[in-house]
Amino acid sequence: MIFGAHVIVFTHDAEADRAFFRDVLGLASVDSGGGWLIFAMPPSEVAFHPTDEAATNEIYLLCDDLAEEMQRLEAKGVAFTQVDEERWGTVTRFTLPGGTTIGLYQPKHPTALTRLTY
Repeated sequence: MIFGAHVIVFTHDAEADRAFFRDVLGLASVDSGGGWLIFAMPPSEVAFHPTDEAATNEIYLLCDDLAEEMQRLEAKGVAFTQVDEERWGTVTRFTLPGGTTIGLYQPKHPTALTRLTY
């Protein structure tokens, strides 16, 4: 039985990106040995989009209120691209210290997520 997904982000500065996920995003992690942190992610979904270009992968974090989340992260020094209104959501992007770009969006579509409440 599949119980989760393991996402790998290739980066030019893994230590800085781990610190960003720990200190800025505030995600919990475990040390798998020697300081190699593996982070818990929020519930996730996967979508498959057709392309005529080279196949790639992208990471987007979802939020309920994009403006509010941007404000929270800007207070921690995160810089965002312009906000775009797409058919599928309101979206922006930010760059990790190691150079990888991650999307952040407020979906306009139904999601496949089962939300946990604490």
